Amino acid sequence: MAELHIIGQIVGASGFPQSSLFCKWGIHTGGAWRLLSGLKEGQTQVDLPQTGDMAYWSHPIDLHYTTKGLQGWPKLHLQVWHQDSFGRCQLYGYGYCHVPSSPGHHHVCCVTWRPLGSWQEQLAQTFVGGGPQLRSPDLVYSGADRYRLHTVAMGTVELELGIIMRHFDRYGVES
Repeated sequence: MAELHIIGQIVGASGFPQSSLFCKWGIHTGGAWRLLSGLKEGQTQVDLPQTGDMAYWSHPIDLHYTTKGLQGWPKLHLQVWHQDSFGRCQLYGYGYCHVPSSPGHHHVCCVTWRPLGSWQEQLAQTFVGGGPQLRSPDLVYSGADRYRLHTVAMGTVELELGIIMRHFDRYGVES
């Protein structure tokens, strides 16, 4: 079987309205993929930058997959959260990106967005906090229903990923 190693880190995030951010992440694959080692989801620590607007996490990612086909190539899905001084957490953005399909070192920038909500929800969010969230987070990386949402752009999450591919040539994939 072909093997894929994903080794890298979630570097951090910038461009969000406030700092004190953390990230929940996960990997989604198709049915032909099997995780041999590593965690397919996790969460970073909260970073409150003293200078600048970049929150640095340097959160490691180390995954080893086997597969019989290319269908369902791994996608990385992200949720960026803000934690206020009272410890309350508020969703700041969803995002996803495909894991690069060529071997080597890759710098990936994943843009994020959040649901906009009605004008009443926007007003309540300004004064009370919180805000609309997706009922099913799977909507982030799947299907056409995502394009019916009213959203607003948020910040960017930076990743550094090293990709190692083994035995893909046996399945007609040149690396």
